[in-house]
Amino acid sequence: QVQLVESGGGLVQPGGSLRLSCAASGSIFSIKAMGWSRQAPGKQRELVASADNSGSTNYVDSVKGRFTISRDDAKKMVYLQMNSLKPEDTAVYYCDCDARTYYSGPYLRYWGQGAQVTVSS
Repeated sequence: QVQLVESGGGLVQPGGSLRLSCAASGSIFSIKAMGWSRQAPGKQRELVASADNSGSTNYVDSVKGRFTISRDDAKKMVYLQMNSLKPEDTAVYYCDCDARTYYSGPYLRYWGQGAQVTVSS
C-alpha cells in the first residue's frame, strides 16, 4: 500500500506564488516517476508536470516557465513551485507516483487526495 499526501494549497492573488509538497509513504520498494495533475471545475484532469528517475521533466504548455517540479528521492517527496499564478490555474492539484512495492513487481500509479489551489483577487 502506498499513500500520497499533498500540502501547501490555498488562496493566492494573481501573480503570486505557491509551493505544493507531496509525501509518499507505505510499502514502497522503488519509485519510477512522480508528478502533478489538476482538475478544474467542469473540466477533465490534466497532467501539469512530471519528473522521472533520470531527471527528465515534462510540463503542460500552459505552465512552462512558471511552474517547476522537483523531487527529493531520499525523502520520497515531490514539489511543485508555482509562480506567476493566474486565475485559470485554479484547480484541485493531485500528486501521483509510479511505484512498486516489491522487487520485480509491477509499477502501479498511486494518487493523493488533492489540494485546492485558488487564484483570485
